[in-house]
Amino acid sequence: MSIEDTTLPFKLPADWRSTFVGNEFFLTLGKMLDADKNVGVPKPYLGNKSVRWGRIDINDLSLIKLTPSDLHRYRLADGDLLVCEGGDVGRSAIWSGQLEECYFQKALHRVRSRGGYSAVLLRYLLEFYSKTGFLLNFATQTSIAHLPKDKFEVMPLPKPSMGEQKAIAGALSDADTLIDELERLIAKKRLIKQGAIQELLTGRRRLPGFSDSWVKKVLPELAEIRSGGTPSTTNSELWDGDIAWCTPTDITALKGNRFLSQTSRYITELGLRKSAAELLPAGTIVMTSRATIGECAIAMIPMSTNQGFKNFISRPGIDRDFLFYLLSAQKIGFIELCSGSTFLEIGMSQLRKYHVRVPSNTRACRQLSRMMIEANCTAARKVDFSLS
Repeated sequence: MSIEDTTLPFKLPADWRSTFVGNEFFLTLGKMLDADKNVGVPKPYLGNKSVRWGRIDINDLSLIKLTPSDLHRYRLADGDLLVCEGGDVGRSAIWSGQLEECYFQKALHRVRSRGGYSAVLLRYLLEFYSKTGFLLNFATQTSIAHLPKDKFEVMPLPKPSMGEQKAIAGALSDADTLIDELERLIAKKRLIKQGAIQELLTGRRRLPGFSDSWVKKVLPELAEIRSGGTPSTTNSELWDGDIAWCTPTDITALKGNRFLSQTSRYITELGLRKSAAELLPAGTIVMTSRATIGECAIAMIPMSTNQGFKNFISRPGIDRDFLFYLLSAQKIGFIELCSGSTFLEIGMSQLRKYHVRVPSNTRACRQLSRMMIEANCTAARKVDFSLS
């Protein structure tokens, strides 16, 4: 490790000093898990998966056998900082007595203050170092990253006075508490709004000015349904052209985003002609229909898809966003169409017979889709548009 690696990545105020983790904390790696060799009394222990950024999950803890000396060496105390040694190195949280008695295994460092440095402040510094990449200077990388004790001990730290350390840690903790409270409030408001949207989408509650009935329709009444295809992978003339070619991986990579504006692979015009792939207009709703069922996105550019899709071009007068939410809500129903098959796939003939309920008034469809967009309504996928 070079001298640059142990230099702080920012300039200190004049009245702050620099120090190292090993100067300020006792570091202990946890107990090695070995069912054949571990003996003693079974006790609950924390592993890597239990320690998240800023919190500790004590659900589903396993037991480890510990000897009398192990019980003394590996017992956690209030204020201990637990730091992941492997994987997401540096991920850390403070132990605050969530259980009366608990221990920790070798995937974790226990970091215990020598008395002159706040463990809470160190936790925030580790999160900062992780997000800025500075922490990687102290990690070793094989198949997964590790944070060895010897490198952890020489990690540099800024050292304000203890009073200022506590003030900084307190301010950051207060900010975390406020964020948690706001997130709970937002989640509560979103549930209330989503509940209202569910009632609106099923017609149980009506918007002011809309009293028309809801009607039963088959999907082809709402959209033209197209399929996809794959050009021969052995003919290079069919690939790396200018036509976006969508696969299910492109959809899952969106992680819930509605819009698809690029794909990982492209085909040529010859590839389009020599396969079952079709060029779909921008605004088409592409939906996975093989293996992964019912994942939808709105194509923002003209594109084609492979055969693992059924694609919906909305009919005149059918609101595109409403159709997107309508199709997204059918995931369970679409999966049920595949029941009895060893390989999940929806056929074109099945979709052409699939019924849904929709408002007879197209203006109501547009109003509902706007409400869902404004609410960022993840619950729209669970709304019941079925006939039951």
